[in-house]
Amino acid sequence: MKRLASTFAAAGLLAVTAPVLSATQATAAPAEYAPQKPAWHRCSPDQPAAFECATLKVPLDYRRPRGRTIDLAISRLKSDNPAKRHGAMLLNPGGPGGPGLDLPLLMNEAMPKDVREQYDLIGFDPRGVGGSSPITCGLTAAEQNFNRPYKEETFPADVAWAQTVADKCREKAGSVLPFITTRNTARDMDAIRSALGERRLSYLGYSYGTYLGAVYAQMFPGRTDRFVLDSGVDPARAWRGMIQVWATEAEPAFKRWTQWTAGRAGEFGLGDTPEAVSRTFWDLVARADREPIEFEGQKLTGDDIRTARALFFYPAQAAPVVKALKDAADGKPVRLSPDRLKLLKPTAEPASDNDTAVFWSVVCGDTEWPRYPEQYAREAARDKAAYPLYGDFASNIKPCAYWHRPIEPPTAMKTRADVLTVQNEWDSQTPLVSGQGLHRALKGSRMVLAMGGEGHGVYLFDPASCANATVNAYLATGRLPAEDVTCRTAPSAAERRTELVPSSPQRFPALTDGRF
Repeated sequence: MKRLASTFAAAGLLAVTAPVLSATQATAAPAEYAPQKPAWHRCSPDQPAAFECATLKVPLDYRRPRGRTIDLAISRLKSDNPAKRHGAMLLNPGGPGGPGLDLPLLMNEAMPKDVREQYDLIGFDPRGVGGSSPITCGLTAAEQNFNRPYKEETFPADVAWAQTVADKCREKAGSVLPFITTRNTARDMDAIRSALGERRLSYLGYSYGTYLGAVYAQMFPGRTDRFVLDSGVDPARAWRGMIQVWATEAEPAFKRWTQWTAGRAGEFGLGDTPEAVSRTFWDLVARADREPIEFEGQKLTGDDIRTARALFFYPAQAAPVVKALKDAADGKPVRLSPDRLKLLKPTAEPASDNDTAVFWSVVCGDTEWPRYPEQYAREAARDKAAYPLYGDFASNIKPCAYWHRPIEPPTAMKTRADVLTVQNEWDSQTPLVSGQGLHRALKGSRMVLAMGGEGHGVYLFDPASCANATVNAYLATGRLPAEDVTCRTAPSAAERRTELVPSSPQRFPALTDGRF
């Protein structure tokens, strides 16, 4: 499960002017492309012989199926029970920018036998990622960090950063990045289906993978089989709104944390009422703004601490971390378990900007963003007041302000989609309101909601989740629940939550917003 969590946590920018596709043209295009049959081979000598890999050639631009191609790396573990095999299940870990080639191995270990034996498990690195013609913008570690607090005096530097990222991407990969979009990745999914000789495709997608799966279900409804969309992206919020929802939903999570921590005042000493706990935290932020806190050889500012908004979705993890920061500020010894201590240590500089390049390519290339810096400044100042934990980070300017226009419009969610959506109540990356938005957008879907569930990723992430039984039954039978399912699950163990803190190219793994 550690390997599963770390893979799922992996998670990036520029469009050149091009004609917008009509919905009919866009959906019909893959029918003109006939992918070759995969030439399967053993993926690696240090991996099981049954784990096979292949590379498909797919069009860079599906409007020109005989034009320039890119590589698409795929993998599979076949069902070991042909008599019970139902079909192929494609897997996606989220991102945008997350690699998925190893997912069949991880799922093979985690899935119940009666589910696992029904599917050939199919992994793939989405276009631009990992083994699938990877892209780069040539960004430094500092340029990959988009956690930028809004201050009037530093806003010009934020504008310069956003423009620099867009310019470097244009210079480095401008001919490719316009086509690294969700709709084109959905077309790639259908090319994989065709190459496998499958009439329909089953799918398990997490986080960003829920949006990718929803787009596929709209573009190819007749080829959509058993789809599980876990930890949902709200299509109406793609993409600026999905970053902003990190700020709005951090506030109720923070309030819940203050209540939980106040009930354990004897253990943590952060206050015996929610109001007192909140004052302790904000006093700590103010102190760190005046004089950064020395912690494990690093200096943390108040802005660094505020980026911990994701941490507050897990009260049992957040309280000892905040206590450790307060102890460090007071000059006391820091007593924190190794797992929690590593949350506050800086990550190593990223070896590549591949995931960041794909992230921005998708979130800027899928949808329109505001074009004027003044709008970002105005909204960041407004949201800093309304959502003090993370509002200014979420609404501050992003490289998308300097992107060229998307080459086609977002996918309208109009077609019935008989899929299963899954959601934890306390999810920091795709909060409950986002998962509910996905469920509403997909007419015909059913939702299983784990009340009390904490963490990003439900099915197979938490073996004790009350949602697992419903998901397993659907994948085993193909029958959706007659109505939405709401169940109650105990909060996950601290160790599980620690493993799921998103790794990212940003400075502090627990003090970041991660990806989808």
